[in-house]
Order: sequence, then C-alpha cells, then structure tokens
Amino acid sequence: MMSASHTPDETKAALHEVVTEMYDKIVKGEAPTMTLPVRTKNNIGFDNALGVYKYGKKKSVRDATSLGSAKQLLRALHVVEFIEEMIDAGKSSTLREMYYISESWGLGKFSSQNESNNLAEDLEAVTKCMREDFKLRPEEDGARMIGNLTLRELNRRGEWMRINARDDVGDSGYGVPYNVEEEKIELVEHDINFIMAIETGGMFDRLIENGFDEAYKCGLLHLKGQPARSTRRILKRMSEEWDLPVVVFLDGDPWSFRIFASIAYGAIKTAHISEYLATPTATYLGITADDIEAYDLPSDDLSTRDVDALKAELTDPRFADAWWQEQIKMMLELGKKAEQQSLAKYGLDFVTDTYLPEKLADLGLA
Repeated sequence: MMSASHTPDETKAALHEVVTEMYDKIVKGEAPTMTLPVRTKNNIGFDNALGVYKYGKKKSVRDATSLGSAKQLLRALHVVEFIEEMIDAGKSSTLREMYYISESWGLGKFSSQNESNNLAEDLEAVTKCMREDFKLRPEEDGARMIGNLTLRELNRRGEWMRINARDDVGDSGYGVPYNVEEEKIELVEHDINFIMAIETGGMFDRLIENGFDEAYKCGLLHLKGQPARSTRRILKRMSEEWDLPVVVFLDGDPWSFRIFASIAYGAIKTAHISEYLATPTATYLGITADDIEAYDLPSDDLSTRDVDALKAELTDPRFADAWWQEQIKMMLELGKKAEQQSLAKYGLDFVTDTYLPEKLADLGLA
C-alpha cells in the first residue's frame, strides 16, 4: 500500500529544489525560472500501470521576463518560506488563510484566492509532494460516512480513537477529516460487501433513514457534490486495503459524469497525484441516460452549457470507452438530464426497494 505522505525533511528538500532552480539562474545572470508540467486536458494520458490519468511529458517554463511571471516566482518563494515556517512550528493553515497572509508580502501578494490555490497545486506538481505535506488544508473537511466499518483516528491530543461508523456516530455519520493518510487514520476492520458513494445529501440521508447500509451490508459515503481530495483518498484506501468494490450513485448530467471521472481516473487539476486519489475499479451505478427513459424519470432539458460539456466529454480521454461514449451520445439525443432524487416520483422507498436492488443485481452485488 503506497503512502502519499513525505517526511518534513523530504518536503523541505523538495521545496528547496524549486528555489535552487531560480537561484542557479540568477547566479549566472539569467532570469530565474520554474519548470512545471502543463496542467491541461491536452497533457493528460492514461497510465496503464497505474490505471489512472496522469500529466504527460509537456513542460512549461515560468520565467521572470514578464511582470506577471516574475510576480508568480516571487509568490512561489514566499509560499515556500511560509510552508517551511509551518512545518518547523508544527502548525497548519487553510488555503484561505494563506491568501490573507500574503497581504504582508508586498508585491508578492495574491490578487485572488484562485491564484493561491493554483500556486499550491503547481508546487505539488513540481515537488511531487502533497498539500498535506505542506500543512495546507482546504476550508472544508471531506465527506460523511456511515456503515459497519471501524477505523482509528489520531485526535488533536495525540490519542488514537477507535470509531465504528455505524455504532459510534449519529445519523449524520462519521465526518472524514482533511488528512486521511496512515499517520492520521488507520483502517481497522469492516463487515461490508461494498462502498456506495452518493452525490447528494438528500439521497445519502434517504438511504440511511431506510436502513439501506444494514439491509445491503454496505458503507455509504456522501460526496458533497464534487468530492474533496480526502473523500477520494479515503475511498481509494478502503477499496485497496479492504479489497472492496466501489459503486458511484450520482445525478444524471454531464457534471456528475465528471465527478465519476475524478473518482475513477483522476481530475485534470490533480492529475499529478491521480495514483493517490483515483479508484480505477469504481463503477458508475446511475443515474444513466437510459435510466431516464427506462424509469420514465422527471427530467429537465439540457442547457447549452450542458450540451457543450457533454460534447467536450466525448473527446475527454477519461470517457473514451464504448459504454461512456454510448451514454453521452444517448443523453445528447434525449436532450434531458435527471437528478437522483427524481426517483421519489414513485415514492420514498422506491430507490431502496426497487431502483438500487435492480442496479446492484446487474453488478452482482445484491
């Protein structure tokens, strides 16, 4: 089982290499540079060994020959210094706090939150370290999880707590923290047959209320829309360490298809760490384009933006297989999209009594 984390010394050494690249150029009387992978769809390829999508060989060089790039390099130096200070002090900060701290960096201050987020990702891609190594955390924690699975979590007092995500939690389930690496979370034992990742809070709560996790011996995980990194990481860890199938239950629209792609193959923004976050064995359960017709679901017309997104997915390497091509083309032909909660048309129990059992039976899980 691979671990994504680096020691503080390894992290600092990797960051120092970024600074060294700039320093070596300055000493030679040249403009300082920072070399990083091109982080776009055009530079993503399928890694057969890992089963995920990774950045390719295309590199871009950021140099100080223009004011914008010079500011980016200055910010990178400030961020490296800031991360090193946090590592040494045993502190962490949110990405939002880093954005505000940059107010004191003079010409190096960020002009938007997006800039600071992107630079943190750039440094990850260059150093091959992760945000958790940098002691940077998102504003929000990961998902909620419920089911008969037991883990140990290291709390802020440095004590290990044993938690069963069914017996030791309330109706909202176990809250997944932002860091789910082995130094923080240990997966102890389980009595489940598969894990179901669910897009909406309403559907997650419906399945809990209907006792679906106990009736079908599964773990339920609320994705909160586009899932946080820690959500994707804990899914991967449970799938690999416990050898459990993962099924993904989402709305039937192009944006939910992308959520699935980020879970199974990696997201474009985080392709540098796809092997830590993606679960290539994950299966898309629904809502599919053919469900809209088969179950006569209440639906909405596709917007122009939806149509453009679906057309873009036809050329996205993550949707290259025949099944996805068929589903995307079918949705374009139908001109319709549907939410997972549209199943309530047939009553509150239809999803747990009929829809999911039929879908899971097709996968050999019911």
